[in-house]
Amino acid sequence: MTTRRRFCSTLAFVGLGAATGCSSPGTTPAPPTTSSSPSTSSAGPTPSETASTPTPTPTASKPVNPVSMQALIQKTYNGRDLRLGRVLDRNAAYTRYAITYLSGRLTISGILNVPNGPGPYPAVVLNHGYIDPAIYTTGRGLAREQDYLARHGFVVLHTDYRNHAGSSNDPSSDINLRIGYVEDVVNAVHAIKAAPKAAKVDPNRIGMLGRSMGGGISYSVLAAQPGLIDAAVVFASTSSDAAQNFNHFIRRDAGRSTIVNAVFKAHGSPEAQPGFWRDLSPVNYFDRVTEPLLIHHGASDSTCPIAWSRAAHAALTRAGKRSTLHVYPGEEHAFGPLWPLSMQRTVAFLRQNLR
Repeated sequence: MTTRRRFCSTLAFVGLGAATGCSSPGTTPAPPTTSSSPSTSSAGPTPSETASTPTPTPTASKPVNPVSMQALIQKTYNGRDLRLGRVLDRNAAYTRYAITYLSGRLTISGILNVPNGPGPYPAVVLNHGYIDPAIYTTGRGLAREQDYLARHGFVVLHTDYRNHAGSSNDPSSDINLRIGYVEDVVNAVHAIKAAPKAAKVDPNRIGMLGRSMGGGISYSVLAAQPGLIDAAVVFASTSSDAAQNFNHFIRRDAGRSTIVNAVFKAHGSPEAQPGFWRDLSPVNYFDRVTEPLLIHHGASDSTCPIAWSRAAHAALTRAGKRSTLHVYPGEEHAFGPLWPLSMQRTVAFLRQNLR
């Protein structure tokens, strides 16, 4: 593994993990050429990961492992108290605020882009890819998407997750495979639905967009809390299989032996405890999904193999869900020339489903 790959995969966890730099750059690339027309798929090939028979939704009397999809299903969420802080920027299209909201006992920071005009507007919660918390700053990641969506009439909430920027610290986050990030995103949706009038949010029109690690988080949100949002978009997502992510990003990296050993001590390896890893994988709960999903993935992605998106799309399609996969020839993980086309499709999809 090269030095860059080792840095990129540092602590990129199951179903949630991806590479540092997974969030897109802040510059807008050139428009696509007609010779680079991406393909569209409504039914994927046989996936490399196989969904098991879905585990029944647990009852309140049956205790579940707190690090599991079942726990995310059963949990009571209390996202609230979204507060608009100082103005970070004003332009002709929108105002950018620093914000905080509550997620369980934690305070989570982030940014909110609010379009100029009377509103109310549909809102999109953005889930960024992996960026080392040691260098992360509030609102970092998905910079192009934040700007583009606000300029096209969406309120944009970009959450920082726990242990990032001004958010509260959760010392157990890594050992618990960052399942708390999913909780923070679910609570972000609850918080923005109850946002103050200054946020101009229509609480009945809420979407979600996740890139890389944030795509994996989005899969978990859709499977754990059907009906929470109206539609979701994922870019270059991590796998919907937890063990596959852990093995790809962490286990094979000799430099991460300490965290590998700690995770295995707490939860067991995929070979020793397959049930734990299966129950942490959203692919095994895709039968619960009720919202339409749009998936974008570059055919040349060297960070998150396109096979992962093909597998997720195939599993969703087999389950009878509304999933659309767009494949972009020549595009790498962060997207370049075809990014504008992917966002045109994203806005059309959101406008169709957030109404």
